[in-house]
Amino acid sequence: MPKIFTIFFCFFLYVASAQVVSKSIHIKKISTPIKIDGIDDEEAWVQAEFASGFREVTPYDTAVAKTLTEVRLLFDENNIYVFATCYDNIKKDYVIQSLKRDFSYPASDAFAIVFDPFNDKTNGFNFGVNPMGAQREGLVANGGNFGVSTDWDNLWFSEVKQYADRWTCEFAIPFKSIRFKEGLKTWGVNFVRNDMKRFESTSWTSIPRSYNISVLNFCGNLIWDEEPPKTGHTISIIPYLSSNINNDYQKSQKVNIAPSVGMDIKYAVSSSLNLDITLHPDFSQVEVDRQQVNLTSYSLFYPERRQFFIENSDLFSSIGFTQIRPFFSRRIGLINGAPIPILAGARLSGKLNENWRIGIMNVVTAKDEANHIAPQNYSVAALQRQIFKTSSIQFTLVNRDILQSSLNSYNRVACFDYFLLSPNNKWRGKAFYHQSFTPKQGQGASANATFLQYSTPTWDINWNHEYVSKNYTPEVGYVSHQAQYDPVSNSLIKKTFLRLEPSITYRYYPKSKRINNHAYTVYSDYYANGDYKTMSYFINPSYSILFQNSAIFYTGVNVNYMNQFATLKLSNDTIDNILPGNYSFNNYSISFTSNKRKKVNYASLYNFGKYFTSLRSSASIDVNYRYQPWGIFNINYNVNYFNWPSGHASALHLFGVKAELSFTQKIYFTTFLQYNTQAENINLNLRFQWRFKPMSDFFVVYTDNYDPYLKIKNRALVAKLVWWITL
Repeated sequence: MPKIFTIFFCFFLYVASAQVVSKSIHIKKISTPIKIDGIDDEEAWVQAEFASGFREVTPYDTAVAKTLTEVRLLFDENNIYVFATCYDNIKKDYVIQSLKRDFSYPASDAFAIVFDPFNDKTNGFNFGVNPMGAQREGLVANGGNFGVSTDWDNLWFSEVKQYADRWTCEFAIPFKSIRFKEGLKTWGVNFVRNDMKRFESTSWTSIPRSYNISVLNFCGNLIWDEEPPKTGHTISIIPYLSSNINNDYQKSQKVNIAPSVGMDIKYAVSSSLNLDITLHPDFSQVEVDRQQVNLTSYSLFYPERRQFFIENSDLFSSIGFTQIRPFFSRRIGLINGAPIPILAGARLSGKLNENWRIGIMNVVTAKDEANHIAPQNYSVAALQRQIFKTSSIQFTLVNRDILQSSLNSYNRVACFDYFLLSPNNKWRGKAFYHQSFTPKQGQGASANATFLQYSTPTWDINWNHEYVSKNYTPEVGYVSHQAQYDPVSNSLIKKTFLRLEPSITYRYYPKSKRINNHAYTVYSDYYANGDYKTMSYFINPSYSILFQNSAIFYTGVNVNYMNQFATLKLSNDTIDNILPGNYSFNNYSISFTSNKRKKVNYASLYNFGKYFTSLRSSASIDVNYRYQPWGIFNINYNVNYFNWPSGHASALHLFGVKAELSFTQKIYFTTFLQYNTQAENINLNLRFQWRFKPMSDFFVVYTDNYDPYLKIKNRALVAKLVWWITL
């Protein structure tokens, strides 16, 4: 039955309606220098073509922009130059979240440019600034439907000027910092602007408001008067020097001082293909994972933030689904959050030509005596082929081997994935079939799934199915819900499961100055075992209101059935344990998120009703205060109260405070303190960053962990210097 779903999806007729005629802008080559100062006083700017006539995306997508914006483009042998004039006639402060790099675009006044250098509607780049000059850059993957990944960093330059009736920004984006197809004289391009005073998001081309503003399907045409120059074989060397001082008091260890030296090398094989090499990498500048409360039997997801794994990461991270991943880079060099030394790694990724894209990565980790882990070799090879106009197929092989001849241990997963995207962006979907290979593997070692979405401003209809066989084993990834309770052996074993996840949303847009839309949604999540007997289901009818000022109201009913396969431990108190069995319970949720443009804003949630055998009331509040432009202060609190049939009452608390300070556009300080009663842990983290030159940083990171009685568990202090050298 599950295979029928996959076959049906693969033969699904490709639906594609005509696209709106794209706008075009010409970019002229210049020989005179451009000074990046936010002032268009060079004669070359007078000759540049204007992009204007912006359209609203939100709150409405059928109107001309109230906020006027003009953009011009030029280029020379080294850079693309962008000059934008953002007019503003409202005499109020700009909404600025931070001076920190990679600020949140949706929550800030900002201007950005979106490039589709292969004009394939699939992958691109986004560069933007806010009115105070803070930069953000990111990768656009999967057509831009899921936004921009700002984890990617690269070298470019910008300057901003403010005037009484406008603010201007000027960019210089080196050709060496992006990937593009040589000889292609038409790129995709779009210009977008966020005006938070009006709560108006605008775009040079028309974009329906149900889509992300960086979506590539609606880009206009960037027409080059001459072919973009070849970048040559550029080399960037990024050495680092760090020192780690730590002490694990629970193991009564002495203070450990661990100096470290390593480097990354970025080599541009061509303008569209890049080779990354890492030698003894160190990830100490990465933010510490924030704690979460887990009320399920399954692991929580933490995202990848390490730079070596970021560029073209969609080739690897998009394999499979969120809960069925044959490859997850956090499996490399991290065991339960603790680092395992990586000796070296290399990644070749990018475009081979107009239709073919490649990603090959190999990483070797050292032996870890403390965790009894042998040296490992991890490899991933992905080959992607674009089909039709905007869809693609991908073949991937994931491999793990132990580098120890006495052990016959390996794990391999062969993957086929099909990505569907219609040119008008209304139809999106995916289908995959994966097969794993391990020593002494039994039958049934595959996984398959389909996802199909139809999306318009009014309707959002989704279908998802997942089927995982009991012996499917992606050791460099993970699978949720595969471990199930076996009453015969009284233990957890891997079993086959089927998941069905349909949903439908209808949005109504009234003629109102206060309300943008009403949304009515029904969501369902159903799991069955290999015999098609119900394991669990979740049904969630809900209603929400999006207000014109960005506030959101939500209420929903949660209908639950759970075949709890193992004891669920909510805390170290055994009275709080959920024993194996079948449970049906319902609860209700209501939440409100305030106007994010206000300097003080908040998000609140209240949930009440049954939770397995107990009565549960849970609440969370997240309050932010913005002292712009240099500080964001946050307090959050989450509490779950349980009343058990025995009369016993218990509670789980998670409390946190956080401060993000941007003293300048180059000096940042972040600190947070969390207290988690479920983990019985108090965590303090401080992180200082000084960007003393473009893409070169000095970090100091300090972290402490205590038990609830303030007895210290462990402590660490890391200092790190990173220097970016381009040859």
